[in-house]
Amino acid sequence: MRLDKYLKVSRLIKRRTVANEACDAEKVSVNGKPARASYDVKVGDIIEINMGRTPLKVKVLKVQEVVGKDGAGDLYETV
Repeated sequence: MRLDKYLKVSRLIKRRTVANEACDAEKVSVNGKPARASYDVKVGDIIEINMGRTPLKVKVLKVQEVVGKDGAGDLYETV
């Protein structure tokens, strides 16, 4: 799954276009490297989002195309 779509599905970023813009501005990194929106997310990846005051660092636990509001938190864990 693309990084921008994963960020939207997991509800880490509210909209896919915002996720895409954040990737273009190099505010999102995967495994310590700036990532493009087209990056293919895999289980075990460490995603760091540097938007706002505090950076958010999460580890990918699952990759699913469709997730309900309650299941979005099960896709990742905070590191």
